[in-house]
Amino acid sequence: MKKPSVLREEKGFTLIELAIVLVIIGIILGAVLKGQDLIAGARAKKFIMDAGKKWEIGAWTHFDRIGRFPGDSDSNGVIGELGTEDPKTDLTNLNLTNPPASPVTYGSFKFYVFLGSDSTGAATTAQNILVICKDSGCATAFSNDELAFVQSFDTSIDGTASGTAGLVRATATTPTDTIDDTKYLATYTADVVSVAWTASPKALVYYFDRQAN
Repeated sequence: MKKPSVLREEKGFTLIELAIVLVIIGIILGAVLKGQDLIAGARAKKFIMDAGKKWEIGAWTHFDRIGRFPGDSDSNGVIGELGTEDPKTDLTNLNLTNPPASPVTYGSFKFYVFLGSDSTGAATTAQNILVICKDSGCATAFSNDELAFVQSFDTSIDGTASGTAGLVRATATTPTDTIDDTKYLATYTADVVSVAWTASPKALVYYFDRQAN
């Protein structure tokens, strides 16, 4: 007489086991997303330093040592209104330990930085500015990914990224007087027309010397 076959009990996942697996997956995904946020934050901080703070420190260090801003060859307080000044040479001659440089590169992203002024036709009302663009001619609008960098700069200075108020402005206007990436020089003949960051701006303009008009 044959012995009855032994039935094998096949067990699936219990609800508790599935819940544990889902929790573990959630923790892993959270860690990955958090890591991405940390990387984005670190890149933004490096951008603010390399494309902003180094330049501001360099400009004021030049003022303290030489008695004028780099690119203000006639010492009238306005950078680049003559159109022939050379902020790069002035900064290089300071022999700074960590000098500003342009362009600044982060992987596939590249940004050009300039010193200059607006309202160059009227030196008494002209204001010194730092200009950041995605190309050497400030002729192309920032992409959405690039906007994340420049908006973080705006937030670091003004506390919010509006583009139309505070010391940092967004503009869709290219420098209308002089632009020369070999000299780090960019100037506007009139007050910079500011727009919101959502309006396809071509440049970030930082009034590092005094409040914008």
